[in-house]
Amino acid sequence: MKFFISADMEGISGVATNQQLKTPSEYQRFRKLMTADVNAAIEGAFNGGAKEIVVADGHGNMSNIIIEELDKRARLVSGSNRVMCQLEGLDDSFDGILFVGHHGREDGSERAVISHTLAGICVNEMKINGRIVGETEMNTYVAGAFGVPPLFISGDDAYVQEVQETLPNVEVAVTKRAVDRFAAELLHPELAQGIIREKAEKAVKNAADQKPVVLEGPVTFEIQFKGSQQAMMTTTIPSVELTGPKSIRFTCEDMVTAYKHMWGCVIIAITATNGVLGSVNA
Repeated sequence: MKFFISADMEGISGVATNQQLKTPSEYQRFRKLMTADVNAAIEGAFNGGAKEIVVADGHGNMSNIIIEELDKRARLVSGSNRVMCQLEGLDDSFDGILFVGHHGREDGSERAVISHTLAGICVNEMKINGRIVGETEMNTYVAGAFGVPPLFISGDDAYVQEVQETLPNVEVAVTKRAVDRFAAELLHPELAQGIIREKAEKAVKNAADQKPVVLEGPVTFEIQFKGSQQAMMTTTIPSVELTGPKSIRFTCEDMVTAYKHMWGCVIIAITATNGVLGSVNA
């Protein structure tokens, strides 16, 4: 019974505004809350029968979770240079994946708290085989390629409603009620973490009943960026086709390869936002 946790920050208990994740003093508070939410999921998973847990920190620079405060039964993937982004460390040895603190997609619900798709600075929309996806759905398809089923999500109610359209059988922990992109009605973190703990335990106990979501190849990504320079520079990858001033398309034979392609394009697009060599003098 081995489980993977993909942890993000926008959907954790207490978060309502982007500044809470950027202002240094506030960010340190919410690192602690992110770690506490993840610990609640870890505790619930072990209560449900887990024997091994790997956590991948998946927010921003992907080095937010405070390792000395993390439940010592779990291992942590931390740091930003990752080929598999929010899923670094995932393989076919896992019995399920849990998404803690995730959020709605860009241009999804008008209420979803701090909604975006992977990189708010550059991505306006992502489609896989013609279907608009957020991070949770996309990561679920990758997990499916390894035979790993989705079990659990936590975040605001708008995000939960969005994901349940694709994944109706996952256990859900609603940590807050979304009011606006930068406003929420919050539960006390201890109450939210109690819900996370309870639902994670239930998810793991019922893991054998869940099936992976498998997307057979070939897999086509269509990405719409926020700037034409971002789209243009991704065409340095020969397989990427420019389909409009700000949009690209590429096709790969399987979901894992397509995910790596996507991540490479996003890395390039982020770098191209203000010019790829804008600060290089040597």
